[in-house]
Amino acid sequence: MEPLAQPIIDSLTGSFLLSTPQMPDPRFSEQVIFICSHSHEGAVGIAINKPDFSVSLEEVLASNSYPIPGGLKANVYIGGPVEPNAAFILYGSDYHTDQHLEVSSSVYMTRDTRVLEDIGHGRGPSNFLFAVGYAGWGPGQLEKELVREGWLTIPAQDSIIFDVPDEEKWQRAAALYGIDISIYQDCIGNA
Repeated sequence: MEPLAQPIIDSLTGSFLLSTPQMPDPRFSEQVIFICSHSHEGAVGIAINKPDFSVSLEEVLASNSYPIPGGLKANVYIGGPVEPNAAFILYGSDYHTDQHLEVSSSVYMTRDTRVLEDIGHGRGPSNFLFAVGYAGWGPGQLEKELVREGWLTIPAQDSIIFDVPDEEKWQRAAALYGIDISIYQDCIGNA
């Protein structure tokens, strides 16, 4: 007898996960999460629109004894509630480091501190987002939440991650796909 095949999972890696107004968890209100890894083992994502105003990237660079380049205008983001002291960097694929996860053909993620050093020396990636913490889901957890918890998935766009002002990312990401997220209603129901 042949073993049962594992169900095929459509990977959400490289997609945006948007909270809808029906999101029951206030920690994820108006969130845009970039899914960095999704498989049968679970999912990992970085929230890209919640800056942490209690710390600046300049302070992070200084605390690591890296120089602070002139004109640096970059926030530190709250990437999610899991491991709030762990740092992650999303960056454009035009920059190279050996230790990275290729999320898409144009966006990589790393925890390599060399990227911070290169940013300090002005030779880092042209586009980057520095976050502490991440959003994580165990096996099958995200799939269950997609059915009942107020999430919407859409294809990601690099400009939303790196170029759009934080306060506009949630609505602009949804608008790219014809959705007015502020009035989005849950369409799941019984006939």
